[in-house]
Amino acid sequence: MSTTRESWEIDPSEAGLRLDVAVASHLEDVSRAQVRRWIDEGRVRIEGGAARPSRVCREGDSIAVTIPAPVPAEPRPEPIPLAILYEDAHLVVVDKPSGMVIHPSPGHASGTLVNALLHHCEDLSGIGGVERPGIVHRLDAGTTGVIVIAKHDRAHRRLAAEFQQRRVDKRYFAVVHGATRGSFVIDRAIGRDPKHRTKMSSRSTKGRPAMSSVELVEALPSSSLVSVRIHTGRTHQIRVHLSEAGHPVVGDRDYGAPGPKAKLPRAAATAFRLLRDFERPALHATCLALRHPETGEKMEWRAPLPQDFRELLSGLRALR
Repeated sequence: MSTTRESWEIDPSEAGLRLDVAVASHLEDVSRAQVRRWIDEGRVRIEGGAARPSRVCREGDSIAVTIPAPVPAEPRPEPIPLAILYEDAHLVVVDKPSGMVIHPSPGHASGTLVNALLHHCEDLSGIGGVERPGIVHRLDAGTTGVIVIAKHDRAHRRLAAEFQQRRVDKRYFAVVHGATRGSFVIDRAIGRDPKHRTKMSSRSTKGRPAMSSVELVEALPSSSLVSVRIHTGRTHQIRVHLSEAGHPVVGDRDYGAPGPKAKLPRAAATAFRLLRDFERPALHATCLALRHPETGEKMEWRAPLPQDFRELLSGLRALR
């Protein structure tokens, strides 16, 4: 893969930022440390010239970045335990725990699902690339539940087609802030947030269609347990849709859930404390159904709620 070039003009939301901060926030999965190295190497230009990382950006400044070709680091097999829901010669279905990243990325060179799978399986599909063998779809690091992985290239192609043609049934449980109505559909395109480049939102001018069906499962103190079916698979889709509907996922600090330092309200303080102190997004991929890539048989897998999710529900139910 050759080098690539990114160029843009500083918009009002980026004005006043240091150059290294502005570039890191504009480019996905790039750290400030990496940007500073690029600046030292002369790969970052502002107004056509070189600059220091501390240079303050002004609205309208032109930025150009020459991004070097990535050097793939082949993941190593690691004996990480996996909760296998199903396995045959063509695919493996895993109940992913919270905190496990799907594939190696900057800051996560090991301990990922791919590292565990390479130890568990003798071979994996190569279509996903050196760093992402067998990976057909993803779950955020904090999200638990069902994920399917292809064992060979033919299975990978067929599973990928199922996802692309929206023939996969994906259902989630989430605990959200506030009282939701019985059921509703959220139909909002999602893309990179124009002001916060590491986040997604419906404010993007280049959003892609995204639809989620939400159903109330149980009303809880200051919160709701909901079931969500996603008809598309955009990055952070459920988290963004629920947040913009006024019901951020409990524990999701990126999209509006109160942080650990948020003040307790006078009313419902105990419930608020339980919700505030939950340490990850309360989001669980409970069910995945699709056609088997070899037999065409309709298959369905379910993952039980993890312990921390069950304890949150028990604590909230005890307050009623």
